[in-house]
Amino acid sequence: MATIIQSMALAGIDGLTVTVEVDLPRRLPATIIVGLPGSAIRESAHRVRSAIVASGAAYPKKRVVVNLAPADLPKQGTAFDLPIAIGILMADGGVTPTRSEDTVFVGELSLDGELRPITGALALTLAAVNSGAKRIVLPKACAAEAAVVDNIEVLAAKSLFDVITWLDGHTELEAAQPAAPTPVNQTIDLSEVRGQHRARRALEIAAAGGHNLLLIGAPGCGKTMLASRLPTILPDLTHHESIQITRIHSVAGLLAPGCGLVDQRPFRAPHHSISNAGLMGNAKLQPGEVSLAHHGVLFLDEVPEFSRSALELLRGPLENREVRLSRARGTAIYPASFSLIAAANPCPCGFYGHPSRPCVCSPSQVDRYRNKLSGPWLDRIDLQVWTQPLSPQDMVSTKPGERSQAVRERVNAARELQLKRYEHSDVGCNAELIGDGIRSAANPTDEALESLRAVMEAHALSGRAWARILKVSRTIADLAQQPRVDVAHILEASSYRMDGASA
Repeated sequence: MATIIQSMALAGIDGLTVTVEVDLPRRLPATIIVGLPGSAIRESAHRVRSAIVASGAAYPKKRVVVNLAPADLPKQGTAFDLPIAIGILMADGGVTPTRSEDTVFVGELSLDGELRPITGALALTLAAVNSGAKRIVLPKACAAEAAVVDNIEVLAAKSLFDVITWLDGHTELEAAQPAAPTPVNQTIDLSEVRGQHRARRALEIAAAGGHNLLLIGAPGCGKTMLASRLPTILPDLTHHESIQITRIHSVAGLLAPGCGLVDQRPFRAPHHSISNAGLMGNAKLQPGEVSLAHHGVLFLDEVPEFSRSALELLRGPLENREVRLSRARGTAIYPASFSLIAAANPCPCGFYGHPSRPCVCSPSQVDRYRNKLSGPWLDRIDLQVWTQPLSPQDMVSTKPGERSQAVRERVNAARELQLKRYEHSDVGCNAELIGDGIRSAANPTDEALESLRAVMEAHALSGRAWARILKVSRTIADLAQQPRVDVAHILEASSYRMDGASA
């Protein structure tokens, strides 16, 4: 009769239950692993044998047949080392099976029996809860991130020997504890930005509502400096958002050993040479930059230098807030609700519209450069701001601007209103509103609707632009702690829509 051990496999950012079945038939000694194992799992036979011997146990001198069920699900990675080792020992009578009931085993083994960290520990633990498991055994180096999950006991083990003695009832495994929050050490501040009051205001609105922002201006006018200080004013993470971010970063293998929940919003700034797979997700179904920026910011500096195909791929996530990957290994859906912050020069030389330096580009060069950003792509950008070069007076001024802490307090207050407004829905911020929920949340006055109608008519704006102006207006009203969207909010929101177009 086969011995059964419960484990988990990753499918995107979701965990799936995998049953490890071990049988020891009376045939010539060999180790066979079936059930569509990947190359790393097939190699686990050698790691498991050495780890069992190094732990003081005997490897059975029989044929070892391991089946990973369901057999039609491709399995990848090294997380099955521990359950395979436990299954072999249990089938051979080396350990008692009492404590293995309702327990999920996950972990990679070294040749000396030490347990090494795996990717996706949080996702696997969440899936274990849904499967009805009472406890999960994880390598100690990655157990802290899973310790925040409720309704399951998370046990941390350093080695296979520790797990064996725990199964025999001789020792107890350590209960994993959540890691302490990482202290925020900010060396930059928004007060360092001189002038650019309109761009600073747009940055505050983008942070408060999760909106997309395009900064256009000459080289050296502060576009990158503004964007790099956006993390200092982003709103605090909720516990649910923190779990979602940690889940994605854990699957991507970006968490340091012993790290707990991610407690700061991600700020991803890929280089313009990034491939489409690096941006959206690769053939191994690992998340790309757009998913790693979930609940945070994706910053594209010198955005016209990105490939046209990469930028057009962003249109889906900007609209649907998710990425659907279809690769040879299967399909995966990753959340991708992020704020896109982009910076661009107005022309190849960068000085089109500069008050003192002439532009040396021909009209065709300017048109060709601007056409790298398509109309449908720009239509998805909520705020488009023209940043002017600083005057000498602004540059030599010793008076600092408003500090990040003061701006962040307003942003947090606005986000609190949004969390309260959408507490019974899946919406987390104004930028995530869709359909009839946009007008319902904005609750505009009659005068505001008439003002919006006039703007739409005067500039021949699309239906998408109507929705995005209304969402930005809702955020501006939240910053002002106003319950309804009024004319002033509509006019300010629509002015940001027109700013980039007039550049």
